[in-house]
Amino acid sequence: MDQNNIGIIILLVASIVIYLGLAQRALDRMRLSDRGALVVIGAIIIGSYINIPLPFLPFNTSLNVGGALVPLGLAIYLLARAGSGKEWVRALVGTAATAVIVYFIGSLVNRGTTMEPAGRYAVLDPIYLYPLVGGIVAYLFGRSRRGAFISATLGVLLVDVFHYVWLVYQGAPANYRVNIGGAGAFDTIVLAGIVAVILAELIGESLERLAGGPSAKGRPEELVKGLKKPGPDSDSGTGPDWETARVKEMEKDEQ
Repeated sequence: MDQNNIGIIILLVASIVIYLGLAQRALDRMRLSDRGALVVIGAIIIGSYINIPLPFLPFNTSLNVGGALVPLGLAIYLLARAGSGKEWVRALVGTAATAVIVYFIGSLVNRGTTMEPAGRYAVLDPIYLYPLVGGIVAYLFGRSRRGAFISATLGVLLVDVFHYVWLVYQGAPANYRVNIGGAGAFDTIVLAGIVAVILAELIGESLERLAGGPSAKGRPEELVKGLKKPGPDSDSGTGPDWETARVKEMEKDEQ
C-alpha cells in the first residue's frame, strides 16, 4: 500500500488547533505543552518519510520513524508521567485489548481473502474502520486522556507487528516489502490516537462536570495536581480555581 496523506493532513489540522490554543485542556491533562505537542507532530510528519531498514529480519523489512518510533517514544514519556499505578495498568491492558480486538475485527472483515487480514499481503486496511474501533476500545480501557492515547497508538502499532508475524507464518515471498508503522499503518495510528483522545476529552469532561469536577479522594498528590483546571489562575496561584477549592472542601470533610 502506498503512503497515504490522510494522517499528515489530520496532523496539520491538529497543529492549527493546538496553535490557536483550542487543545490546551486536553494537552495539560496529558502533561504536554503546546510547544511540545507541536514538536512531536513535526517529528511524526518528518519521520513518516524516514524508514530504517531491518536487514536481520525476513522480507524487505523497515521501521517507519514517524509511525513507529516517535509514537512509541511519546507513549513511554506519557507512561512515565502517569499519576498512578492504576493508570499504568489501564494503559497497558488497553494496549493489549486494542491490538487483539482490532486484529480480530480486521480478520472478520477480510475473511475469505487470499491473504488475511486486509487482502493479499496488505497491512492495516481499511484505514477508517481500524482507527474508529481502536479509538473506542482504547478509551473504554484507558479512560484517561493519556491512557486512551497510549492504548490506541501502541495497540494499533502492535497490530502491525501481529500482521508481520502472520506474514512470516503464511510464508509470504522473500522479496515482499514490509514497512512497520508506515503506509496505511501510519494513517491508522494517527487517526486512532486522535479518536481516543477526543472520546476521552468529550466523554470524560462531560462526566466530570456532572460529578462537579474530578475526584481527589484516594489519589496521589501528583495526579491531583494534573487534574487541576489549567489556565493562568492555577499556574500563578492566584484567582479562583474551582477544582482546587473542591479538593480543600473534601479535605475538610475528612477531618
